Amino acid sequence: MPIPAAGYPLTAAHSPRVQVVETTDSTNADVVAAVVADPAGWPHLSLLVTDDQRAGRGRLDRTWTAPAGTALAVSVVVDATMIPPAQRGWIPLAAGAAMTRAVRHQLTGHGATAELKWPNDVLVDGGKICGILAEVVPGDADTVVVGAGVNTRMSRADLPVTTATSFAAIGAECDDDRLLADFVDDFGKTLARLVHDDVERVHREIEKLCATVGREVSVSLPDGSTLQGTAARLDADGRLVVGVGTIETVVSAGDVVHVR
Repeated sequence: MPIPAAGYPLTAAHSPRVQVVETTDSTNADVVAAVVADPAGWPHLSLLVTDDQRAGRGRLDRTWTAPAGTALAVSVVVDATMIPPAQRGWIPLAAGAAMTRAVRHQLTGHGATAELKWPNDVLVDGGKICGILAEVVPGDADTVVVGAGVNTRMSRADLPVTTATSFAAIGAECDDDRLLADFVDDFGKTLARLVHDDVERVHREIEKLCATVGREVSVSLPDGSTLQGTAARLDADGRLVVGVGTIETVVSAGDVVHVR
C-alpha cells in the first residue's frame, strides 16, 4: 500500500509538523540533520515518516531493512528541556509504551496481544512487530529524536528473522494514519506527565505493560558478558533490575532474550 494521497490528517492533529517522504535511507538520520540545520523548524513532536526506509538502524548498530511498502518508519522530535534530567531515561520507554498501546488499538477484536519488551521493543504474541531507537541530537543534549519501525504489510516470508512478526503475518489490518496518531498523541501526553507530579504512576503503568518484568531473561551486556536471571522490576531511572539468587544487577543497556 503506497503512502496515502491524503497524507496523515489524523496524525497532523497531534503534531506541529508531519513531513512525508517516499523513500530515505534513515528517518532518524534525516531528522537529526534537519534539527541541527533548523532547530526552530522542528518543534516538539514534529515527525518524518516513510514506508520505504533503505538503511534503518536499530539498537547496537543493527541494520533494519524491509521491502518498500511493507513497513512504516517514523522519527519524532522530543524537546527534552521540559523533562527533568532524572526522568530522561524514561523517554525511550515512554515511546515504547505509547507504541504498544497504539498497536493494541489496531488489534482490537483480533485476539492478538501487544506487549512492551524492555527497553522499547513492541511484541505481538511474542514476535517483534516494532523496534525503537532514541538518539540525542549532537551538540544539543536537550533534543532527542525517537525513531520507530513498524512491520505493517510484510509477509511472513519477508520477515527478517523467525522472532519477528507483522500485522499482515497475523492476518490483521493496519491503518497507518490511526496508528501514528495514537502513538504521537500518547507519547506526547506521557512525556508531559513526566514533567508534573504523575511520575510514579507513569513508571508503574509502563512497568505493567512490560512483558520482560517477571520473566527469566538472558541479557547480552555491552562488555560481551551474559547475565541470566529473573527480571525483577524497573528502577527509578527505567533500568532493568535482574535478580540472580539474592544478588540484583541493574542493567542500563543490553540485548534481552525472554527465556520463558
